[in-house]
Order: sequence, then structure tokens, then C-alpha cells
Amino acid sequence: MELSSILKPSAVKVISKTSSKKRLFQDLGETAASAFGLNLEAVIDALLERESLGPTGVGHGVALPHARVSGLDHVVGVFVRLEKPLDFDAVDRQPVDLVFSLFAPVDAGVDHLKALALVSRTMRDAGICSKLRANSDPATLHAILTAGQTIQAA
Repeated sequence: MELSSILKPSAVKVISKTSSKKRLFQDLGETAASAFGLNLEAVIDALLERESLGPTGVGHGVALPHARVSGLDHVVGVFVRLEKPLDFDAVDRQPVDLVFSLFAPVDAGVDHLKALALVSRTMRDAGICSKLRANSDPATLHAILTAGQTIQAA
């Protein structure tokens, strides 16, 4: 599995300001609806439901909100760089500025976990995060994220 199979260039955005986690989920939903044809309300509801189980802020300014959504046949992703970091109830209490959201089919099984592991490993790479924070062009952000990031079969 490669990030390029999950993340389309049209699913990468830079957002200058967002006021809350709920507003961020609205932005993620709008991007997912536009890029992948998903139902906006279903995406937002799924993200809010998953977040109610526990915050998806993983630390170091990174959040990985994810949800299962009907209407998908494979895992897809949306990446957003926030110009103004947002309080996300992250494990390290640091505000979040890099958000990689994954959406999986309702019956995704192991593919969802493989994709989450791949994204998590990518977003733990300090060099990649530094490059993401240093760029504001969505095409460049997409190129950084999809440059050879693959998951090896176990």
C-alpha cells in the first residue's frame, strides 16, 4: 500500500484559520466530499463519533482523525496543514497543525489498519513533518507525503 493510492492531490489543503475541532471536521468533510464523492454529513458524523471515543491528536502537532464511511470501496485520505495550530486534546497537549484524516469502507478490516499504520509512521517522521510545515502549496505537500512512502508486507 502506498500513500499515493490513498491521497489524491485534490484532497490536500492548507487552511489559514479554523476555530474549532468541529469546524475542522467540516473542512475535512467538504474536502472528502469534493475529492471522493462522499456524503458530507456522513463524513462529519463519522469523524465526530470516532473522536468521541478519544482524541486522535497523536502528539508533536499531528492529528490522525479517522472513520469508517459507507459508500467507499477502498481507504482514502485527506491531508490538511493548518496555518494557525488548533487545540486538539492531543496526548502531549500541544496544538495540532498537521492533520491526516483517513476514511475507510464500513467493512474495511485489515486495510484500514494498514493504512492507519502507514500514515502514522509517515507522520512520525520529523523530517517529513518539517518539510510539510515549511510549505504552503498543496501540490508540494502532496509530493512530500507521497514520495516513496510504502508499507511492506509482514
